[in-house]
Amino acid sequence: MPQIFRILSILVNIYSVIIFIRIALTWFSWTGNSGIQGILAGITDPYLNWFRRFSFLKLGFLDLSPVAALCVLTLVNRILSILAFYNRITIGIILSLALQVVWGAASFFLGFLIIILVLHAISYFAQLRSNFWRIIDTISRPVLFRINRIFFRNRIVNYSAGLFISIAGLVVLYFIIRILVSFASLALTKLPF
Repeated sequence: MPQIFRILSILVNIYSVIIFIRIALTWFSWTGNSGIQGILAGITDPYLNWFRRFSFLKLGFLDLSPVAALCVLTLVNRILSILAFYNRITIGIILSLALQVVWGAASFFLGFLIIILVLHAISYFAQLRSNFWRIIDTISRPVLFRINRIFFRNRIVNYSAGLFISIAGLVVLYFIIRILVSFASLALTKLPF
C-alpha cells in the first residue's frame, strides 16, 4: 500500500510542475510555442478554473487562484507522502500538514515578492522601460515602500540601499521561517496522538 501512495505523490508532483509551467508561460506575451501552451491549458485549466470561480482569490489585477490551486496540490502531496512514509495519520501529523500548507502559501508569496524586487532592481539599475518592466515597477513599489517603513521607520534612506536591504531582509526572513517551520513540523509529527 505505501508504494501506491508514493506513486500518487509523484504524479501529484508532476501535475504541480505542469501547472507552474503553465502559470509561468502566462506571465509573458510570448506566443512562439502556442501549441505547447494549448496542450498545457488543456491539461491544467479544468483544475485551475475550479479555483478561478472564487472572487475572494482576485485582488485587483492579481489573481491568487493558481496559488490556492497549488496549495491544495501541496496538501494532497504531503498527505500521500506521509501515508507512504508513516502508513498512518495522527493529530500531530495533521497539525504538521496544516503548518506546512500555510508555510507553502507564505513561502510562495515571499518568493514571489523576492523575485519581483530583484526584477525591480534589475530594471532600476539597467534603466529598462518596456511594458513588462513598468508592470514589475507597479507591483514592486508599494511592497518596497511598506518594507522600507518596517526597516527604517520614518528615516529617509537612499533608494538603492532601501531596495537591497528589502531584498536581503525578505531572503533572511524566508530562511528563518523555513527553519522554524521545519523544526515545528518535525516536532508535531512526533506527537503520539
